[in-house]
Parts: sequence; structure tokens; C-alpha cells
Amino acid sequence: MIFQTLDDKKHCTGYYAGGKIYYDEAPSGLSKTWGFSPHIKDATVEYAHVYCGGKSLDEVCPEALRPRWTNVSMRMRSFLRSFSESKVSLDEHCFYDLVPERYLMEFCEIKNQICEHVFETYEKPENYDFMVSLGKVLSDIESRSLNLKLGNLSSSLSKPYVRNFWRKFRGTEQYVKYNLFGTKTGRLTTQKSSFPIHNMSKEFRCVIEPRNDYFVELDFNAAELRTLLALSCNEQPSEDLHEWNIRNIFKEGDREEAKKRVFAWLYNPESQDKLCEGIYDRETVVQRYYNGEQVTTFFNRKIPSDDHHALNYIIQSTTSDTLLRRMVAVFDRLSDMDSFISFCIHDNLVLDMKKEDCYIVPELVDIFSNTELGKFKTNMRVGKNFGDMREIDKWT
Repeated sequence: MIFQTLDDKKHCTGYYAGGKIYYDEAPSGLSKTWGFSPHIKDATVEYAHVYCGGKSLDEVCPEALRPRWTNVSMRMRSFLRSFSESKVSLDEHCFYDLVPERYLMEFCEIKNQICEHVFETYEKPENYDFMVSLGKVLSDIESRSLNLKLGNLSSSLSKPYVRNFWRKFRGTEQYVKYNLFGTKTGRLTTQKSSFPIHNMSKEFRCVIEPRNDYFVELDFNAAELRTLLALSCNEQPSEDLHEWNIRNIFKEGDREEAKKRVFAWLYNPESQDKLCEGIYDRETVVQRYYNGEQVTTFFNRKIPSDDHHALNYIIQSTTSDTLLRRMVAVFDRLSDMDSFISFCIHDNLVLDMKKEDCYIVPELVDIFSNTELGKFKTNMRVGKNFGDMREIDKWT
């Protein structure tokens, strides 16, 4: 049975199915819906939003339904606009308590019909199961507000750009909202309504504190370089990759010089460096994953490409999917704990850890490190706020 949730906040539970609205408890037999919600626990539920590759309801609405859909969606936007103008917080109130039930039912019924159209006309994507698992993680992240302590910036309020940041976010709860389909490579972007976690200045990171006791940040050492190494069919060094490159490739220089040299070569397909090419086989990797028109990555993600962008797409997409698959695995391990994933920034995963759960950190590092491409060395940082993170070798 096709259904819709009425609100995605954890304290607001409501469902529409079979022409009726159900509060608190879901009716039996729910099987298909539009998108993710923290209320949906049944692993067998199918998602139209994934079937259609992230297109919007407007984009997939059949022409026969378009006049009705336009009317009801405009009415819902009017409600949202009125709540904003009257300063009614949707963080504090359930959406379905503020909208007459007859309008909710009409909106959800047409949404059900659009979903039915999607399931009938779109084929199930090859990576559907992974995208659903990832979507559930992102839905959980979106349901948790960040713990913002703007007072941590009080000593810097004399600076105009700091005051602008303060005014924008003071007194509001903020959520990180990712777009599952934001890029062709699979790398996550944030929605317009999201807290700007990706492009937030490092100077402001101190305002983000954990809900529990500690932030634990995990990221791969030289992630994209390790991806190319794996795709070149070489084993992963257990040490810092740039130090390994000095000893095994360059034979001289310091870490910064080695890092600058290898990345200057990696990101420029026209660059030639015989020492790098002896270990990192760009040409073979491109031939293996690019057919002249399309990249098909290690994880079977298909990306239209030209010759110039092929290598970058292969590396960036494979690295992104490697991180996101590890994020899903970490999420599953934390599923019955108070600790949780707070957010991720590109190749970094930030966990909000409760002191009583910290015994599991070494296991989480192991889960994160053991990728489908081999065991990637993982860097770990710990802190009481996101701006003051201290790197540690292991959890003690």
C-alpha cells in the first residue's frame, strides 16, 4: 500500500494511506512512499524518489494530474509562507497540527498517485539498495538539530563578518540537510535550506558542540590517492601515504614537497611524472573504467564524460562512494546506541559520541578503515567542539 508521512520530525508521527490519516502508529501493509523519513523503520518499503533518480515531484508528475498537483502544492506553499510570516516555528510544532486535515488528505492523495506513476514507469536502479541505505542515514542526520553555541564567538564580535554570522544563526535550531542526488559523481551537496556545513569558515566551527560528550572525526589518509592506488591493483600501505611515497617513489624530499608533487600530477591529466606513473597507473585505470563516452566506476556508478574529465570522475566518484559506504556501516553499528553520526564533510565523518559508548571507537575506526578497496589508514581527531579537534593515534 502506498503511503506518505505527514511530518519528518521525530516527535510528529502521522501517516496517510488508503484515504485515511493515522496518528502515532502506522497501519499495517505500508510498502511504498515518496521519500525518506526517520519514522519509516521497515526495510522493505520502496522509495519513488530513488526510482526516479532524485527528480522532484513536479518533474515526475504525469500531465493528467498536473492541474490538481499545481493547485495543492501552491496551497501548501501558501501555508508554509504564512507560518514563516507569523513566526510559527515548524521545529516546535507538527505540520499536520497547523493545516486543515482535508487539505492534508488531498495533498497526500495526489502525492500517492504521483508515486504510483513513478513505480509504474521507472525501472529500479542498479544501486537502489545502497542509495536507500544512504538515504536513511541522511534522513537521520537531517532529523537532529546541531548544538550551536554562538557564545563561543563572543570574543570576536568586534569583527563585522562574525557579527553577520551571529545575527543569521542566533536563536535558531539548525539542521544539516544533504542532497542525495546533488552531483553526478555521487559526492554529497547540501540543500539551500541546510546549515552551511560544507562551506562554513573554520573560524566559526567552534560554535558547533556535540549533543553528547565528544566529537570524534574520522577521515581517510590521502583518500583520492589511495583510491587510485587501489584501482591500479596495488596494496594499501598502512602508514602515511605521502611518507610512503618519499621512500618508495621519490627517494628524497619532505612530506609537503612529496604531497604537492603527487597531487600536481594526479589532478592534471596532461602532467607527466614517470616516478608517479610507475606506481599509480592512470592510463590503465582510465582504460578500465572509461569507454570514451561514459565512466563506469568500481561501484558501477555511470557518469557521462569526455576524455579530459574521465580520470577525475573515476577517482572522485569512487572515493566518495567509498566514504559513503563506510558511513552506512558505521551508522548501522551505532543504531542501538545514544551516539550517532552528526554530519560529514566530503571525506570526513563526524560522530557525536556519548562517554559511555566510547569503548566502541576502536571498532568504529576499524569499520571505517576496511573499505571495499582495501584497508585505508584512518586519521582520528577528538574535541569538545568542532573548531578545537585534537588529532590522536588511537583511542585510550
